[in-house]
Amino acid sequence: MVQHVYERATASGASGVVVATDDARIVSAVEAFGGLACMTSPAHHSGTDRIAEVADLRGWPPDLVVVNLQGDEPSMPAALVAQVADDLECHPEAGMSTLSTPITERAELFDPHVVKVVTDLAGYALYFSRAPVPWHRDELVAGNDDLPVGVAFQRHIGLYAYRVGFLRRFVAWSPAPIEQAEALEQLRVLWHGGAIHVSRAGEPPGPGVDTPADLHKVEALLG
Repeated sequence: MVQHVYERATASGASGVVVATDDARIVSAVEAFGGLACMTSPAHHSGTDRIAEVADLRGWPPDLVVVNLQGDEPSMPAALVAQVADDLECHPEAGMSTLSTPITERAELFDPHVVKVVTDLAGYALYFSRAPVPWHRDELVAGNDDLPVGVAFQRHIGLYAYRVGFLRRFVAWSPAPIEQAEALEQLRVLWHGGAIHVSRAGEPPGPGVDTPADLHKVEALLG
């Protein structure tokens, strides 16, 4: 699976691809297919903390844009990796950027494995949650299978771009209570007053791997 993820990242046009891990078995797997891996501390609270360590180990400059493509996203289109990096370049006031896609089914809205994001008028994140947000007081009631009309429910795609200088500020912040409650690292940014820009994904992201059933589905998809 890690090789598929590596190849997606490479196909995005990135100037370099590094697998950040605290597992020597993953380093061996990456090196076996000719990739580059970097061992990091096992004590990190999040993937963002891990990437910040890699940035320091490799001496990356503060203005370099880094994309975090997680290892459980083997079917992520390379175009989305490029899109999230371009979005950050276009929004210098944001510390990081990410993507979303519309939610069209009630079951998806209520699924805790599906992270939801609420944004402001300019596309900046107000909140991320595993709960159904925004909550429509009058229409999200039992027995109604339709989603409320006029509410833009958004599914967050777990793909992030950061500038290295921002990563260094991120790791200096303490983990936030809301981050720990929801198990969503991006909430640390909002808790500490940072800005995250969210753009609509240019194409569907493809299935990620959160459960054994997801793994079987992706294996069939990728052949």
